[in-house]
Amino acid sequence: MITAYHQLRSTFTRLSRFEHLSAIAGWDMQTMMPPKGNLARSEALAELNVLHHQILTAPQVGQWLEQAEQETLNDIEKANLREMRRHYDNAVLVPESLVEAKSLAGARCEHAWRQQRINNDWAGFAENLREVVKLSRQEAEIRAQAAGTSRYDALLNLYEPGLRSSDLDRIFGDLKQWLPDLLQKAIVKQAKQPHLTPVGPFDLEKQRQLSLSVMALLGFDFDGGRVDVSVHPFCGGVPQDVRITTRYNEKEFTSALMGIVHETGHARYEQNLPREWLGQPISHARSTAIHESQSLLFEMQLARSDEFLKLLLPLAIKHFGEQAALTEDNFIALNQRVEAGFIRVDADEVSYPAHVILRYEIEKALIEGEIEVEDIPAQWNEKMQRYLGLNTEGNYRNGCMQDIHWTDGAFGYFPTYTLGAMYAAQLFQTAREAIPNLDQQIGNGDLSALFAWLQQNIWQHGSRYLTDELIIKATGETLNPRFFRQHLERRYL
Repeated sequence: MITAYHQLRSTFTRLSRFEHLSAIAGWDMQTMMPPKGNLARSEALAELNVLHHQILTAPQVGQWLEQAEQETLNDIEKANLREMRRHYDNAVLVPESLVEAKSLAGARCEHAWRQQRINNDWAGFAENLREVVKLSRQEAEIRAQAAGTSRYDALLNLYEPGLRSSDLDRIFGDLKQWLPDLLQKAIVKQAKQPHLTPVGPFDLEKQRQLSLSVMALLGFDFDGGRVDVSVHPFCGGVPQDVRITTRYNEKEFTSALMGIVHETGHARYEQNLPREWLGQPISHARSTAIHESQSLLFEMQLARSDEFLKLLLPLAIKHFGEQAALTEDNFIALNQRVEAGFIRVDADEVSYPAHVILRYEIEKALIEGEIEVEDIPAQWNEKMQRYLGLNTEGNYRNGCMQDIHWTDGAFGYFPTYTLGAMYAAQLFQTAREAIPNLDQQIGNGDLSALFAWLQQNIWQHGSRYLTDELIIKATGETLNPRFFRQHLERRYL
């Protein structure tokens, strides 16, 4: 007898194959596709999204879910069914026409943004963004009415299930109490320790070769993924074929290098998700913040540590040759530099939360209808001056046009970066306690114990556990921001 649960398994396996095609087509769109292919690709992806939506929201899927909830299932199957129900409930609320319209508007906005950002063309960007915001508000209203929450909370739930903006206001409110002082103290301290800036140009092919060396050191499986160039770095693809990207700059190499480390953290998580459950919702990453915790654990906790930077330095010298700036002390100082800057993806870990809080406050107000697209530049400038002391008036390219997330309506995503940094600090400290000589192992270039700990506590579980359950099992408690504060104080003060 074919049970309702097995019917669901077959359906979600089929959906995962469409997701695979969509992921690779989306990766190609941002890396390889010639510009004139955008309209046709956008329409093809929108068609695929609609087909995915039709299959997921078909009446029999709802019936099978109700029937399967009465069947005898083991713990793994129950967790998978819970995730199936979550995907179905999220999808069935939104009409097919809105799915298609949002997909097309997002693709149009993102594609045009690539050139508009270069040209500092806020007026052109705003015209496309208005449509994305309009459709995102429609989706948020539908979801909010069904869930009995605010519009923003309804979108936040898509990225971080169960989280509310009231939780974020509490966490970020605490951050705003102590972070500005820590930032200023770190800047003052480092002002007494001047550093040399490496002198370029740095050949792009040599930077690519350095990237490959670092990815290998971090355990990236090149038989199951690749690295390419895009306007905005990202990790995409599927667990069996992970695609990461970076962007290179001939004038300096550390931004691209740390970007590679960050995306490799995402990739290692994807490459180590439970293979026996692939094609099922339980095999997905737990949440966006947990995904970001893996990339930020790699980039901030591991790669900016003294021990790891000492490993990176010989690789940098091998590719670019010796120079005065590439000494051990200077290289560490360079990669642990704290300064207020315009660009989020290049920000150090002390100033980074300010970038996230700024975006969170703006996107929340935008979705709730408290501000309009036209208000974003002024809001951005006011908050940049308040949080980081920088003026972005008229500088849209390095201000409110620098990110890709809003172009496709990913409202609710930004807060997960700082939540991820907090989870990363908590996880790394727990790993350090579990592996007493971890720092020494890192210094010796042996990362196997750290990766084994992550595999055991995070990677292998996929979405088997809810976020709080996963973190309690790994660290003994739910998210505790004190680990993040202690980490920053230890490293920078």
